[in-house]
Order: sequence, then structure tokens, then C-alpha cells
Amino acid sequence: MRLNTLNTPTDSPPAVRKTSTASRLGRLRTRLWKDRYLLLLGLPGIAYFLIYRYIPMAGLYMAFVEYSPFQGIIGSPWVGWKHFARIFEDPEILQVLWNTLFISFLQIVFAFPVPIVLALMLNELRNQIYKRIVQSVIYLPHFLSWVVVIGICTIFLKGNGVINDLLKNVFGLEPIPFLTDPDYFRPLVILQVIWKEAGWGTILFLAALAGVNPQLYEAAAIDGAGKFRRMWHITLPAIRNTIVILLILRLGHVMDAGYEQIFLMLNPFNMEIGNILDTYVFYKGIGQSDYSFATAVGLFKGTVGLVLVLSANYVAKKLGDEGAF
Repeated sequence: MRLNTLNTPTDSPPAVRKTSTASRLGRLRTRLWKDRYLLLLGLPGIAYFLIYRYIPMAGLYMAFVEYSPFQGIIGSPWVGWKHFARIFEDPEILQVLWNTLFISFLQIVFAFPVPIVLALMLNELRNQIYKRIVQSVIYLPHFLSWVVVIGICTIFLKGNGVINDLLKNVFGLEPIPFLTDPDYFRPLVILQVIWKEAGWGTILFLAALAGVNPQLYEAAAIDGAGKFRRMWHITLPAIRNTIVILLILRLGHVMDAGYEQIFLMLNPFNMEIGNILDTYVFYKGIGQSDYSFATAVGLFKGTVGLVLVLSANYVAKKLGDEGAF
């Protein structure tokens, strides 16, 4: 009777599960010990994201309460979706949303392709010394802060700046109000982004180009393909996945048109076409002490960015590319 009990199916699975669990834990310990140096190397990055990215997300609770500095976040009265409803009722935010999307669209159309073109041109250079000099020169603006970049731009473009003095002395033209005329605001923003970030953006594309098999170029040259055909049929397909991934990541920032740059460029003359979501949140949250509404706008902006990234990743996979994840 006892033997029959031991042989029943209900007794054997726990022993098997214990053995299987112990085996998995043993393999996990072995793998953790084997990769211990890589895990230690990743700890600072993990700590950075935990401290500065994930823990502050608890403050999003402020978007659902009527925040009062005297009552604190937890003690403030719960208002639910009230501040999110205000986003769609505020007439000013429609203009701000349009400004943000339009500037992001211009950046994607005009600034995003520039690093690709620069990388293709640098890839064709055969003089390595000249190539490194050019790379260093175009990388340098990335290390300048936006304060410095806008300062340089102001010195050159102000009413009695270098450009206006040149136009006046050489062509006899009247000073052009580059910094106060709204018509010049968006072109200046795009040109500043290209000058500052285009060189830095070539790094990933040059790294992708370094992985292309040189024998493909030699075979194409033997078949009579010129430089343009080799670039079109070999180089661009080789970096297509890199382009798609970076475009997906860029779409995630479509609601983030660049706070520092726009904030420093804004003045009463171009506020109507230059005020974007980030500066709107700043003026509402800090300027008018409307903290809960500013938090709701920030959460709305992040949610739209997440949806755009997931959508672009889905479309990229449907079109046959690898996607970002």
C-alpha cells in the first residue's frame, strides 16, 4: 500500500520541481559569477537610471492632485483627470503643440539626414589624416553648451553684429533683425541644431560603415559600378537598420523640440511661434506655480512619445527591418 502511494503521479512532481528549480538557480549563480565583471561595469548605469529616471517618476502623482506646497504631494486633494482635461481646453496649448510638432518635423526633415550625408562623404575620403582632421572639427560643436552656442549666434546676428556690419559695409543694406523677426526663428533653430549635432551624429553611421565588407565594393567596381551606384546598392542598404533605429528613437523625442535652445532663443517678439511644450511647462509650473497642470502636460508629452516609438517600431518590423527592440 505504501509503495503504491509513492508511485502515484501526485508525489513525483514536487521532487522533479525541486530538482529543476535547484538546477536553474545553480545555472543562474554560475552565469552571474561568470559575467560578474560585466555586471559590475553596468552598475553605475543602472544606478543612474534608477536614481535620476525611475525614482523621480513617483512625482507624476502630482498630476492627479491639486498640489499645495503647504499640504505636500500626498496631503493635497485628489482631482483625478482634471488637469488632463485642461490640456484640451486651454486654447494656448494648441498653438504650443503646433509649434512643438512643427519644429520637430523640421528637425527630422532637415537635420536628421545631415549626419548620414556627412558619414557617406567622410567614408569616401582616402586621406586618413585629412579625414581625422575633418572629423575632429565637426565633432567639436557638440561639446559646447547651448548657452555658448546661442551666445555666439547672438554676437554674430544682433543688430550691430558681425553679419549686419558686413551686409551694411559691403552691400549697403539696412540691419536685418535676425533675432527678433519671427520669420528667422525656425531657420535659425534648425541651423543651430545642424551645426552643433550633425558631426556628432556621424559617429554611429561611420561605425556602421566600418562593418561593410570591402570585397563587395571591389566586386561592384569590377562589374563597372561607379561611386554613386556602389553607395546606393551597397553602402545605404548596409546602414539602413542603423538609420531606422535612430529614426525610431528620434520619433520618441518628437514632443521634445529642445528646451535649452528654445528657451534661450525666446523673446517677446518670437514667443508666439517659438513657445513649445517644454517652455510652456516651465512658464506654467515655475512662473505661475501651477505645478499639477505642468506635471500633467509633461506626462501627456511622455505618453505621446512612447506611443510614437512603439508605433514606429511596429511599422519598421512590418516593413522587414529589425526595429529598436
